[in-house]
Amino acid sequence: MTGTTPAVVRAALEEAHRRGWAGLLTATARVTRDLDLAEECVQEASATAIEAWSTGGVPDDPVAWLATVSRRRALDAVRRAMTLRRKLPLLVEPDPSPSPSEPRDTPDHRLDLVFLCCHPALAPESQLALTLRLVCGIPTADAARLLLVPEATMAARLTRAKRKVHDARIPFRTPPAAELPHRLPMVLATVHLVFTAGHTAPSGAGLLQQDLLDRAVELGRMLVAVLPDDPEVQGLLALMLATDARRSTRVDAAGALVPLADQDRSRWDRAMIEEARDRALRALRPPPGRFALQAAIAVLHAEAPSTAATDWRQIRALYDALARAWPSPMVLLARAVATAEVDGPVAALVELERLRDDARLARNHHLAATRAELLHRSGRPEEAVVACDRALALVENAAERDHLLVRRAVYAGVETSRR
Repeated sequence: MTGTTPAVVRAALEEAHRRGWAGLLTATARVTRDLDLAEECVQEASATAIEAWSTGGVPDDPVAWLATVSRRRALDAVRRAMTLRRKLPLLVEPDPSPSPSEPRDTPDHRLDLVFLCCHPALAPESQLALTLRLVCGIPTADAARLLLVPEATMAARLTRAKRKVHDARIPFRTPPAAELPHRLPMVLATVHLVFTAGHTAPSGAGLLQQDLLDRAVELGRMLVAVLPDDPEVQGLLALMLATDARRSTRVDAAGALVPLADQDRSRWDRAMIEEARDRALRALRPPPGRFALQAAIAVLHAEAPSTAATDWRQIRALYDALARAWPSPMVLLARAVATAEVDGPVAALVELERLRDDARLARNHHLAATRAELLHRSGRPEEAVVACDRALALVENAAERDHLLVRRAVYAGVETSRR
């Protein structure tokens, strides 16, 4: 047992959620066969933990403790429902999962939940929403920002998806091998969204969510273990490794965002970059898919000795191929950044003009922030300030907001320090 101060209890509970949320939810849902009820049982167990751990101390294995209490809550709920329907035992189906006293954060349980969320009976947008909420515990508002939709739309998608899982009796397990290819594209997309949420948190004080980064990379490695010959699986893992190799340099000691051009490349993880390059080469089979192309771009950035020495023409060509393989306004936005390095900011601004009316970017600050930087580089400071103000009105992450405030001062000609 450890100390029982409120701060210790809160920290232990948060760590248990980070480490075991997906396993807890999967095991509980196998009893309830209802995702809403399973979430409710896990939340009730968490509330019970605050009181119990405050008086009796934090248990040696908080995840196992939560698993036991969540399962008891689930069994009680199922028994009540069965009694109301005047049914006799069996009260619940035999549970094939390990004993609830065991930790629930085993890799197969997390992968089970990902494949459940990506069942073909669910609409693609619902699959993404369900994975972000259930596998990662990402709040509905943040999931909406990631998917570029209003929060009310995201909430409705979650409600419909959970109802569909319940009504269709979708099994809580990884599907047979023959079914994997049908679900794989959405599984890859959702794991990448988990990584994106960790790489730049949609809201909050910090830029990074390290637990989500770790979870996404681990899920990527699990997928490679299951499907080692699939080029897109290799591409996704390569993309995440090449990007995550920069993790330690993306913020300074005070937590301020450090732009790519200013990062200390000598501190990048070279072993991760080498692994990413090897996997990216395996993924680039004709015709290359979305993640193979994104991995190639990430590796080019990771291997360049500086921003100026980056092969921007090759990166722009890869973005052209990516736009054909995966049409997305964010791809075109990134292509414009590459164009600024190849042909200058004026040419890049022309490309951005084509995106200004895209509804998918209307709630995203990146378009306005990129435009502000390009306007500044084009010698149009007043317009840069206006564009930056637009970005500031949209950004939800504090680290990104602080960086934009620094850049706004530069655009306005005000002397400032980075922090």
